[in-house]
Amino acid sequence: MKTHNSLDEKFEFAGNAKTWSLVAIVIGVVAIVVGLMMGGVHVQRTFTNLLLMSYYFVCVCTAGVFFCAYQYAAQAGWSASLIRIPQAFAKVLPFASLILILVVTAGLFTTHEIEIEGHKETVPYLYASWATHGLTVVGSENYNAVIAGKSAFLNVGFFYGMLIVLLGAYSYLGLALAKASENEDSVGGMSNYDKSFKLSCIFLVIFGFTFPIFAFGTIMSLEAHWFSTMFGWYNLAAMHVSGLAIIALVIILLRKKGNFLWLSENHLHSLGKLMFGFSIFWTYVWFAQFFLTWYANIPEESVYFFRRWEPEFKWLFWLNIVVNFLAPLLLLMSRDAKRLTTRMMWTCIILIVGHWLDYYLMTMPGTIPTEHSGFGVEEIGIFLGFAGLFTFLMLTALSKFKSLVPKKHPFLQESLHHHI
Repeated sequence: MKTHNSLDEKFEFAGNAKTWSLVAIVIGVVAIVVGLMMGGVHVQRTFTNLLLMSYYFVCVCTAGVFFCAYQYAAQAGWSASLIRIPQAFAKVLPFASLILILVVTAGLFTTHEIEIEGHKETVPYLYASWATHGLTVVGSENYNAVIAGKSAFLNVGFFYGMLIVLLGAYSYLGLALAKASENEDSVGGMSNYDKSFKLSCIFLVIFGFTFPIFAFGTIMSLEAHWFSTMFGWYNLAAMHVSGLAIIALVIILLRKKGNFLWLSENHLHSLGKLMFGFSIFWTYVWFAQFFLTWYANIPEESVYFFRRWEPEFKWLFWLNIVVNFLAPLLLLMSRDAKRLTTRMMWTCIILIVGHWLDYYLMTMPGTIPTEHSGFGVEEIGIFLGFAGLFTFLMLTALSKFKSLVPKKHPFLQESLHHHI
């Protein structure tokens, strides 16, 4: 199909895209095996990178559901002709959720010995700050009053309940939105659009109240003494920006291969505005969280940033704000910049890598001894593996749609003629 007047285009997942995604998956598997076989701190780095990337994987897929939901809830027309891409993200979310649950299970129940204040202690590879034996038992040599005070939230039962219930709800509603859109093409009428509107409103209410809890449990509890009421919204901003960047990048790359040719610079412009705006929001929350902690100078709060100001992490700490704030600010500020395909593509790549760095700084300093920080086979290989897995599953899901256009979406014509 070479014109937007044809509405029957299907996506065929084959060729280099399939080959390279499978190669990347193999690289990821090899990196995991090598990391585990090397022993010592490399095993810890492997587990931490698995958590980092499985969390990133879930966030990107959830961002697809979030995008669909607020487009339907706002009754937006411009996005109708590209909605299949975030719907494909939604279809991958159940797989991403299962991988995250498997990773945290392995990290919680696989232990190793470390030395704490002169004696050896057996701790799990992940969530040692609250899941180590005896932390909440009065009289135990490991007893910690702070962790005991948080034990109603920080316990294995609640942790798994939170993951299963929240990821199950996000996955179910994401699949339901994709299914309603496919049914709309079959039966027409407004019933499935109305259903999508209601599902979207339900998702947004659930998601808005629960995503911070998900971020608190999965990432913030790696350093359970520390707390920040802004952390959930900070993660929400990072999730949304990285999801938007990947949606835009997928559109650009698929258009280069001859798909989605009805999408124009006007659609990229609208995505660019969202990326720009939410990058500013991410920066606002980043600064507010950092500044208020620095200004208050309360030890149990400032220790989080003190650890990230050690020489091994400090340059990454500042690089994070440069990449995720200054890059989109300078590259996307003007109207014309958002309409240039090559600039948009590179901005997307910068933001995808930038928010990987953001998640790296959330996870690594609290789990890896500072002297063993850095980048190696675990970081690069596991990143490539998950990138390949996401690409393979997402493009497979995209190929299952009978048409890349939601042919009976009530706002389709508005989207096909979108102009700003």
